[in-house]
Amino acid sequence: MKLLLVLAAVMVLLAGCTTTYVASRYSISADNVKTLRTFKGQSVNVGPFSAANPGQTEIKCRGLGGAPIRTPDGEAYEDFVRKALVDDLTIAEIYASDAPITLTGRLDAVDFSSFAGASWTIGLTITSSNGQSLSVSEDYKYPSSFEGVTACNATAQALMPAVQNVIGKVIRHPNFPALLQ
Repeated sequence: MKLLLVLAAVMVLLAGCTTTYVASRYSISADNVKTLRTFKGQSVNVGPFSAANPGQTEIKCRGLGGAPIRTPDGEAYEDFVRKALVDDLTIAEIYASDAPITLTGRLDAVDFSSFAGASWTIGLTITSSNGQSLSVSEDYKYPSSFEGVTACNATAQALMPAVQNVIGKVIRHPNFPALLQ
């Protein structure tokens, strides 16, 4: 009887370990920093980001009773993307909080599918204080699994590279230089 209780307790604890999936913290993208360094000599500030679904900190994953995929520090997805942009700009040495130009952002979409053809979909509009703006979208594909735990974990781990890619699309957009002038 004791063995059954111990096994039941272990099962409950292990089940609890799989009910939340946390994305990796943002890691700067060498490719993004290399591109941003071509703008050296210019400086830019980053203001607040808004979102189509403001304040969203998690998206339910399939299976497992809708286990959430969360940002690393429980921040809103728009704040996660904003901080990622600031990190890349900072390492490229063009971020300055007192810069004459400020970029703001709007997370137009953030969602995923963890089934076959798994992908994160991120839409982002960046607006400059000079009145110029641009919009990009990323459909980041990643390997998934039929099995829910593996699929949801893969989804959480794919958020960071998806954000790297959407920032890459922003800074490589032909209209990005106009945002900095």
